[in-house]
Amino acid sequence: MPPRRGWTSAASHWGVYQVRAEGGRVAAVRPWAHDPDPSPIGRSLLDAQDPGVRIASPAVRKGYLEGRGDGARRGQEPFVEVSWDEAQRLVAEALRGAQAQGGNRAIYGGSYGWASAGRFHHAQSQLHRFLNLFGGYTSSRNTYSFAAAEVIVPHVLGADFRTLLAENPPWSEIADHADLVVAFGGMAAKNMQVNNGGVAAHTSAAQMAAAVERGLRIVNISPLQDDVAPGLAPDWLPIRPGTDVALMLGLCQTLLAEGLHDRAFLDRCCSGFETFAAYLAGASDGTPKDAAWASGLTGVPAAAIAALARRMAHARTFINVSWSLQRAEHGEQPYWAAIALAAMLGQIGLPGRGIGLGVGAIHGPSTLGRRIPDFRVAALPQGRNPVEDFIPVARIADMLLNPGGVCAYDGATLTYPDIRLVYWAGGNPFHHHQDLNRLRAAWARPDTVVVHDSVWTATARHADLVLPATTFLERDDFAAAGLDHHVTPMPRVVPPFGEARSDFAIFAGLARRLGFEAEFTEGLSELAWVERLYEETRAGAAGKGVALPPFAEFFAGGPIDLGPQIRPRRFRLERFRDDPDGAPLGTPSGRIEIASQRIAAFGYADCRGHPAWYPKREILGAEGAAPDDLHLISNQPRTRLHSQFDHGRTSRQAKVAGREPLRIHPRDAAARRINDGALVRVHNARGACLAGAVLTDAVTPGVVELSTGAWYDPLDPASPQPLDLHGNPNAVTADIGCSSLSQGPAAHSCLVKVEPAAPAPAVRIFTLPPILKSEA
Repeated sequence: MPPRRGWTSAASHWGVYQVRAEGGRVAAVRPWAHDPDPSPIGRSLLDAQDPGVRIASPAVRKGYLEGRGDGARRGQEPFVEVSWDEAQRLVAEALRGAQAQGGNRAIYGGSYGWASAGRFHHAQSQLHRFLNLFGGYTSSRNTYSFAAAEVIVPHVLGADFRTLLAENPPWSEIADHADLVVAFGGMAAKNMQVNNGGVAAHTSAAQMAAAVERGLRIVNISPLQDDVAPGLAPDWLPIRPGTDVALMLGLCQTLLAEGLHDRAFLDRCCSGFETFAAYLAGASDGTPKDAAWASGLTGVPAAAIAALARRMAHARTFINVSWSLQRAEHGEQPYWAAIALAAMLGQIGLPGRGIGLGVGAIHGPSTLGRRIPDFRVAALPQGRNPVEDFIPVARIADMLLNPGGVCAYDGATLTYPDIRLVYWAGGNPFHHHQDLNRLRAAWARPDTVVVHDSVWTATARHADLVLPATTFLERDDFAAAGLDHHVTPMPRVVPPFGEARSDFAIFAGLARRLGFEAEFTEGLSELAWVERLYEETRAGAAGKGVALPPFAEFFAGGPIDLGPQIRPRRFRLERFRDDPDGAPLGTPSGRIEIASQRIAAFGYADCRGHPAWYPKREILGAEGAAPDDLHLISNQPRTRLHSQFDHGRTSRQAKVAGREPLRIHPRDAAARRINDGALVRVHNARGACLAGAVLTDAVTPGVVELSTGAWYDPLDPASPQPLDLHGNPNAVTADIGCSSLSQGPAAHSCLVKVEPAAPAPAVRIFTLPPILKSEA
């Protein structure tokens, strides 16, 4: 459809906005009138067509176009603009070549990303549908956000992590039925700006404030004081990063030693407690995991640990664990230990109490009440992948560097395929993957890298074939999320930038060359697909008693709130508590598995059969750590979603010294002669980046915070360890798996040195790379 005149709805992962265009460009943006707490990220939509970063035409790396496949030159050579016909010819030839050389397992199509809130124009789904019709591809499992939790939680609670995420106790019931929230890793307001699939009305802050006004107390256990909003008057318990499990074990041992645990609940609803209790008492290693032991690791006074345990035992308590804690060495343990702690308190399955899995990690968990959509929101059918090979999502560099190597994963042994072609659409691994210098070396190995993107991120700059994709403002779609009540039309606001095409159009053209266009498109236009998915959603909703208008009426309007029509849901942990035999969990015992015989049988030295403390390689006080080391926390940013719209005004106006802000305690800054606003160098043996110093006592001494998402901007791309000019923390983070169980990312296990930086060139990533015109 042509762009509309006037104000048009635009749904994003960080909110619904009204957008007005003039002369084919975005002229004005305002929040949806019914959003009580809109995200300021929306202002960056004014920069959606910034010519300094947008990809205007198909482009090919010069050496690749000339037949020199040297992958080590990726990120260094200029690009040559070519026609769409030439670009698609080259992509089709590369796909056929990879297929002929190594079979379809030689094609990696993991393509992890949050490209759009739209249901149809979901780049990853488009790519997977296309590759499945081509014969399949090596895929990935789990997420960078919560891989360790995704793997451990089903073993312990017998249900899919995402299902339990939707069934976190509602804030309204926490307010009515809890006295105390103990938030391991906090519940940061910045995270609740976003939701995968979109969020129309930001209500988390108001709901939390209402609970506090009714007397709820929150304990923020985090190295960062503002990991719970100061307006909620939380009790702050500063802790050394990476030691939350030690604190949980100290709390558990205090409950056990003082007889404050709920023996009846443990006997009735849990399995393996005796094994865990013996570990707490020190039966296996002679070391009781008491408050004094925990204090030595966490930096939290032993008296404070014991007092918190007693407070939790005598209160109506809700325990929450942030996603950030499991993105570290042995990341499965915080979730397992927190569930064990909640089980010892005996409050799992009670209204507003028990255990929370990432409340505050995004908007949605605990905010919907019990009116969680129970109908399927339609998505693009991806078909079946004939290739069985897969990797844990964060092991991409391992796979590329070690074809034929093996990887332990959740009781299985995986063999890495020999990848000849990487196809990426809708994501930015040079933002979210750890140890970017190692990734650069791995990225040089395949014969071909194909990238769809709308902007010249580092991922696009490290590709051979770059195909310009439209943004969600430049195509028709609709948004609906499993953790939101709203369904929102997304009519096109502006024409495509330059020669950009939607991912669907790109893949349709490639499918035509490869002989399966009819199967890929099913004879439908983009708008016809949007209507089909909407009408499938409408039919599914009707089956659950939820009415939606016909497509034409819906698409001409604005967001629709379905909350009042959705029937309240009773949660599975409540059903289980009421009747453990009649509603058992999906674990081998049917109970909460505080100890797991299945995991114990895997024989992993780094993840045994019960929650435990394991020594860390990168943690304050670790063997080999230097006295001047600081622990780096690379959390989610305040001014963008991941790396999206880092070029936008909301993100760029928050830069310090032209770089990503690094928060540091004044005491640590003084010891290093760092002034507020100064340019600093953050480095370790893996790499280095620049950042702008922000002095604050909201950060615990010994800790620095550098959020993710600054577009990677290496000063000398030919160097094995170039200095990143912009402040991407993954220039220094470790590319290791949490453990043999999940192999999730462990970004938060990272020690660095910070020092004043010498004068350096300005950031260059917001200007176009060298682009040549084709002579053809």
